[in-house]
Amino acid sequence: MNIANRKLKEKNFKKEKKEKKIVEKTFAEKASVWIGSESSLYAHTFLFAMSFVSIALGAPTDEVLLILTTIVSLEAIYLAIFIQMTVNRNTESLEEVEEDLDEIQEDIDEIQEDVEDIQEDVDDIQESHEDLAEDIDDIEDSETKRDREIGEKFLKIDKQLELILEEIRRGK
Repeated sequence: MNIANRKLKEKNFKKEKKEKKIVEKTFAEKASVWIGSESSLYAHTFLFAMSFVSIALGAPTDEVLLILTTIVSLEAIYLAIFIQMTVNRNTESLEEVEEDLDEIQEDIDEIQEDVEDIQEDVDDIQESHEDLAEDIDDIEDSETKRDREIGEKFLKIDKQLELILEEIRRGK
């Protein structure tokens, strides 16, 4: 029971640890979620459109394109970092799932061994039952044979008593 309790505690601890990870989202996680949303698409489209509108309204093209290019480059760098962080987090999660699967497989193997042991015990009990049934049959056969022998002896004694009684009657 101690092994089973320890394994259960370990599983519960790992489960609580996973739940805490899910609840506590970092800024990077929140940013990754927002960047992949429709509102992010609308915001980026609006900013790009506004940069071109500002050129149309007379802002210097070189400066607007320089600022736009710089912003897009920085955003690409941060997106790459966010993506790598997400990949790393998913890799850790997959490793935890793999560990859980390994533990489940070990548990299944142990259960299979237990089932095999139980099957062996059942086979042993069946053999013992058959042996007992044979012993009972042998005992019943022995008792029947003994009862016949006793019956035959009583018949002999009865015949001898009849002969003795007949001799006693004649001798009188």
